[in-house]
Amino acid sequence: MAPFTLLPPAAAAVPLVCDSPHSGTFYPDDYRHAVPRALLRRGEDTHVEALWQAVPAVGGTLLHAHFPRTYIDANRNIDDLDAALLAEPWPDPLAPSEKSRLGFGLVWRNIRAGVPIYDRPLTVAEVRNRIDTWYRPYHAALSDAIEDNARRFGGVWHLNLHSMPNDAYERLQIASPHPLADFVLGDRDGTTCEPGFVDLVERELRACGYSVARNDPYKGVQLIARIGQPARNRHSLQVEIRRQAAGMQYLIRAALVATVASALGGCAVITVTGAAVGLAATAGSLAVDAAVGTVKITGKAVGVAADVVLPSGSSDK
Repeated sequence: MAPFTLLPPAAAAVPLVCDSPHSGTFYPDDYRHAVPRALLRRGEDTHVEALWQAVPAVGGTLLHAHFPRTYIDANRNIDDLDAALLAEPWPDPLAPSEKSRLGFGLVWRNIRAGVPIYDRPLTVAEVRNRIDTWYRPYHAALSDAIEDNARRFGGVWHLNLHSMPNDAYERLQIASPHPLADFVLGDRDGTTCEPGFVDLVERELRACGYSVARNDPYKGVQLIARIGQPARNRHSLQVEIRRQAAGMQYLIRAALVATVASALGGCAVITVTGAAVGLAATAGSLAVDAAVGTVKITGKAVGVAADVVLPSGSSDK
């Protein structure tokens, strides 16, 4: 099994790269977990890549992981590793974050609070194998896509795609005075994406009747922190879609994706001048004006009206 699928533009290319790092469902034989597979699947953002499957048709690039995030999490720094998981000392310096403290670091310790994934310590060799076989190739593919678009267009927009369970606050051990929003847009407190683009996405979602929060409870983690450099005209936004409760499962309507990617669906113009981005609503197409010229896309928005059934959800981004 390859570590990922990379879908290039199938129409006139635009400077959009979307990635889904947590929707992988292939469980390698060397995982050797102690909890049932059905419980592990709660860590997946299952089918998120399917919600965005039309990205290539409107000129964007779509990358999605095949491996599960609980095995190794592509949205973590490589040194965000819990030393308590290991059977022996890690040979390089580690910098475990709050994610690792909760059990959701580079290699997850828990599937949820108080429920460990393993009944054994992991060897340095097996963790390194996960990094070299799965993590590094995914990051290399994403980095290549970002760099290729930045060189070609003079800038790039990156959407980091996720879904979130209804009990996200509880899983994150956050006492929130308000319910979880339908959408959470994460830009690490305004540092990774041009504000006008985030404003556009939020405005379109609210116009459709959805509640929207920014950076609450998800600000974005490693990927948007690395990619989002607005001063270099590189913009990165994390998009979280809340799952709708339906019995023991959750549903995501792919129609929601059309509003998240409104700039691809023919309702916005984005003008690039240096590091600045100007936005103006239109009814026709997306135009990206950059030093290299103008690119336009027309046609339907990302996502089609359909329901995708998901397991009952991940703990953390």
